[in-house]
Amino acid sequence: MIQKIHSLKGRVRFKVTGLYRCSALKTILEAVLPARKEIKSVSASILTGNVLILYDPACNIKVVATLLENVAKEYLQHPDSALARTARERTWGRSWTSRFLAPSELPTWHVTDKETVLEKLNSTASGLPEDAKDKNLELFGPNTIPQAEPRSQFRLFLSQFNSLPVALLGAAAGISVVTGGLLDAVVIGAVMTINAVVGYATESEAERAIETLRQDIQPEAMILKSGKMVEVSSPEILVGDILVLRPGTYVAADARILEAVRLFLDESILTGENMPVAKNDATLRKEDLPLGDRVNMVYKGTLVTGGQGLAVVVAVGSFTEMGRVQSLMAESESPETPIERQLRHIGNQLVVLSGVVCFLVFVIGILRGNGILNMFKTSISLAVAAVPEGLPAVATTTLALGIRRMKERKVLIRNLEAVSTLGSIQTICFDKTGTVTANRMSVTRIYSGFQRIDIIGTELRSENGSSPDDSRIAVSKLIEIGILCNESQIAGNHDTFVLEGTPTENALMSLAIVYGIDITDVRSRFPLIATNYRSDDRQFMTTTHQHNNETLVAVKGSPLDVLGMCNFHLQDGTKTPLTDEDRTIIESENDSMAGDALRVLGMAYANEHNSDGDVNFTWLGLVGMEDPVRPGARESVEAFHAAGLDTIMVTGDQSPTAYAVGKQLGLNRDHPLEIVDSTHLSQIDPEVLKALSKKVHVFARVSPSNKLQIVQALQSAGKVVAMTGDGINDGPALKAADVGVAMGRSGTDVAREVADVMLEEDDLETMIVAIRDGRAIYDNIRKTLHYLLSTNFSEIEVMFVAGALGMGYPLNTMQLLWINLVSDIFPGLALALDPPEPDVMQRSPRDPQRPIVERSDFKRIGFESALMTISGLTAYGYGLLRHGAGPYAGTIAFQSLTNAQILHALSCRSEVKTIFDAEPSPPNPYLKAAIATSLGLQIVIQFVPGLRSLLGLTPLALSDWLVVGGASVIPLLMSEASKKLEQR
Repeated sequence: MIQKIHSLKGRVRFKVTGLYRCSALKTILEAVLPARKEIKSVSASILTGNVLILYDPACNIKVVATLLENVAKEYLQHPDSALARTARERTWGRSWTSRFLAPSELPTWHVTDKETVLEKLNSTASGLPEDAKDKNLELFGPNTIPQAEPRSQFRLFLSQFNSLPVALLGAAAGISVVTGGLLDAVVIGAVMTINAVVGYATESEAERAIETLRQDIQPEAMILKSGKMVEVSSPEILVGDILVLRPGTYVAADARILEAVRLFLDESILTGENMPVAKNDATLRKEDLPLGDRVNMVYKGTLVTGGQGLAVVVAVGSFTEMGRVQSLMAESESPETPIERQLRHIGNQLVVLSGVVCFLVFVIGILRGNGILNMFKTSISLAVAAVPEGLPAVATTTLALGIRRMKERKVLIRNLEAVSTLGSIQTICFDKTGTVTANRMSVTRIYSGFQRIDIIGTELRSENGSSPDDSRIAVSKLIEIGILCNESQIAGNHDTFVLEGTPTENALMSLAIVYGIDITDVRSRFPLIATNYRSDDRQFMTTTHQHNNETLVAVKGSPLDVLGMCNFHLQDGTKTPLTDEDRTIIESENDSMAGDALRVLGMAYANEHNSDGDVNFTWLGLVGMEDPVRPGARESVEAFHAAGLDTIMVTGDQSPTAYAVGKQLGLNRDHPLEIVDSTHLSQIDPEVLKALSKKVHVFARVSPSNKLQIVQALQSAGKVVAMTGDGINDGPALKAADVGVAMGRSGTDVAREVADVMLEEDDLETMIVAIRDGRAIYDNIRKTLHYLLSTNFSEIEVMFVAGALGMGYPLNTMQLLWINLVSDIFPGLALALDPPEPDVMQRSPRDPQRPIVERSDFKRIGFESALMTISGLTAYGYGLLRHGAGPYAGTIAFQSLTNAQILHALSCRSEVKTIFDAEPSPPNPYLKAAIATSLGLQIVIQFVPGLRSLLGLTPLALSDWLVVGGASVIPLLMSEASKKLEQR
């Protein structure tokens, strides 16, 4: 019944059988148990099944366990007791509970017929009655999910003290107080505070950047109100409302389907299943079904990818499946990114390594006659200096600063991990329309009545250059069908009008205006009855209209699919049977238009039925639309190729159109352009598709599920895939890709909401900026880490070697703390802001499996730290020979080592470029300022008497400063010279 998970005095956590998703039991436990004087408070979670109890420490924990078990058992064995009924009423409302026969607090909607569902929710098929709204709002609450509280600024500041180095510093301060070194303790406390302030400032900036990624988007939803469709915001949805489900819309709440026509939903956000799921309104028989099998239910946050339907809302807010998941997420800690995990692992290894070395330093010091307390403080200070503080925070801060910088370049990041993944992209799949083209469709050619008509500006010209006869029935009818089978809305008049709709449908409306047809009049004469959207297995859209007691069906879509439905065509205004010869001519013209890179639609209509119920469609013609390739798109593709990235175009257009655009873009480089028609892609074996994906440059006639298949095939082939897109049909592929990239200006809400990255400028050139900055941010994390490790190793080596050789210890506790404060923080942060290196887009993509610090990196780090160690020890040896053991030699060693570390930041900017190159690395004003500040502080502490005595320094002669200068610069020069040798 119950199981103890964890306990402290006065605090215990139990796992309770039956609590999972049982709000009534939660209410009972939280209401009944605190009534006992032994219990202070109770917090039960229906998501984890756990109960946290705070109790009087004087009470035996067995008594608490017995009380909990008795109350839980009473409810589970007698769910219809008065206590249980009261709990359910408190949780769901009195009228809700009174309507249910079952004792559980949640009805099983998928096994309940539609009529009963509507009755229980006080609703009707035409919408939630006005008199039921207030009641349902009171019973079931609003459609909002409480958001997790961000960390307070005070907690953020306190967290800076929660680390091993700070704990070691605290231990050193405590020892100083005990041994009478009050001034030392004050200085150590000041160092801890300064570290905390700097850490707080950088981390709070990171938190602000990350918080912008968590903004909750509340999409609009369409509901029925007295039988009419009304648009409302998602929080306004109530239990009992009737949702209108259309392609590209997000489901605003959990709902039971009432009607479904070819309805498909992407439920991967809940189930993990990427393929769209077919839905229907049938009542299911089995109660215990997983979410993915409840085909008559739709859930909040899922996406309608095809078809249409109606559904009645059965749960809102926190009580939806998505709400439960988000509530559970609010109780959980955010997971580490892969980079943070790698850095934490490195940090743990460094703690062990430095601990061993510092212990040896301590032992050697004791054996050589130094005091135990003095060596203990020195060893602890060395340990603090040796371990780079908060390595994972380095990654988070660098990523957050990178996000801010990318935002200034019109690249919005919605997922922190996407920043580092950008640098690993190996293949880019991009949609044609709106990505490489301008997504400004305009009709430039019509083929109707076996006559080609070109649209030039506002004029229509036939093949012989004359104006087509305005009375031609086929052309007029084709344009009329383009108005009816269309969801664009028009405002204004023919002189000043605004079109609101997709670019394709707006283009058809513009054609009607050019042709002089009154759009409002056409739509009023043919009122809309029903719309049937295109779907994966149906590459056309139909609308049904009422006209003079007859029914008109308008259709537009894939030319060959529409042509295959037709048995007639209009010839001089007369309906004439379509012959095989006619079909061949039309197909040839379709290929010709597509070969000119036009997007082609077929148009047809029907207004009568055969005796067997089939629709007799009449062919009207082809409409060719031009969507010009964006300026600079070809250059962007060439830049991708130079960066070692493969490019694949996926489009719903026909193969000839896609082929023509692919050639314009140069997708094939110097090889033959490989193109695949995706009509039967779903029937191809996954292994075959995986092999194809490595060779193909263009996939044509793709559906949303095809795009998803292509992305998954590339991923199964071991590629890191980015998918760009702007439309509803790009949503599933954007979500599945390693990095989903949406167009911000022309893109749909669906594309923007599922993508990891959003480009405010709708072109591939901005994508190049995103990849370049993604690579640069990862490089900067490596640079900062390289700098921290090499400088911190040098401190350990100097102390260890000097002690082992009997030279004494060059650095005292205060000096070690100062080095840790000055040489680490400012140059390290400045390296995180280094601009991209010139060759960053000429390299191959980074292998995501490679560790952030490789074996070759440790060799380089060891070499550089050895240079600084040798230089520092040489300067220290000079001091010993000239001035003997004491503060004078220690001052020379301190200034030499610290300044060498500060200057070493210049060498860490590039693994290849040096300060000797004619074309050095791009300027980094932050690094210049950091180095100048740090070196300036070194001068200040040397010449301000109070600070000088605090750090145990002495004034130096000019000759000593020359030694310090040489010892500071020589490691940098030798490190850069070694890079030159490696280049040769």
